[in-house]
Amino acid sequence: MNLRFTLRQLEYFVSVGENGSIAQASMQVNVSSPSISAAISQLEEEFGLPLFVRKHAHGLSLTQPGKQFMEQARKILVEADSLNRLAGVISGNVQGPLSVGCLLTFAQVLLPAIRRQFHTQYAEVQVSQIECDQQTLIEKMRHADIDIALTYDLEIPPDLEFIPLRSLPLYAVFAADHPLAKRETVSVETLVEFPMVLLDLPISRNYFMSVFERVGCTPNIVERTRDMAVMRSLVANGFGFSVANIRPHSDLSPDGQELCYIPLAGTQRPMRLGFVLTKGARSILSVDAFINNATETLSNWGYPGIPVAKES
Repeated sequence: MNLRFTLRQLEYFVSVGENGSIAQASMQVNVSSPSISAAISQLEEEFGLPLFVRKHAHGLSLTQPGKQFMEQARKILVEADSLNRLAGVISGNVQGPLSVGCLLTFAQVLLPAIRRQFHTQYAEVQVSQIECDQQTLIEKMRHADIDIALTYDLEIPPDLEFIPLRSLPLYAVFAADHPLAKRETVSVETLVEFPMVLLDLPISRNYFMSVFERVGCTPNIVERTRDMAVMRSLVANGFGFSVANIRPHSDLSPDGQELCYIPLAGTQRPMRLGFVLTKGARSILSVDAFINNATETLSNWGYPGIPVAKES
């Protein structure tokens, strides 16, 4: 049997299978829906298998043959990626695909600029990115869905490696008219007298809560959100203070109101910004190049909330 199919078709198929929707797969792989539909139809015709059950109101579901086909398709894509990287190692060229994950709380203010600098030097590497919470980043790393992640050193499992970049101190975030907004520093004990807006992400929330637990305090949480921008707007509109490690370039909230970032007094453990990757992954040229390039980019970046000097 002389089968004719492409790796691109398999990539589209796997994306549809994971998302259960051609429209969502279209957004993920940045290809038009008709192109993905055509690729799926061509695969079904070529292999003589119904890969999906079409449900008008509920998207697409994999058939039993489709599930087996998808398992093998994933293996083929992984092997193809390995071949591509092997070619880069043999030739000494940094090339091929690189999938980067980033903690969603700071992806918008760090990752695009890091990628731009990297692309300038390594144009033959095709970088894709995904933003999610810490728990999801770890899961995707273990399933080889991403090659490297830019995140904090929070509950990193022993089977993964953490490469530190910077220590990021904690700030209390206030509206401009908050009673504590003009102080040079503020203690955790003082904060508990006021309502709090919690950035409520898996693992990250545990770190923020531990700041209060260390001094035997319980914060008065009145609002919770998983979105950094929403947190800043809630704070700016007087719903409460919050705590964060990353300062945006502007001290304005998304709706244009002034915020104040006041360092926390005391000896709170700072979070360390860095890379998470599987052990041995740095032997891949594109991964190692991304780490080195991003390290250099951040070391020269006078970013608010990130010290300019390199961490020793």
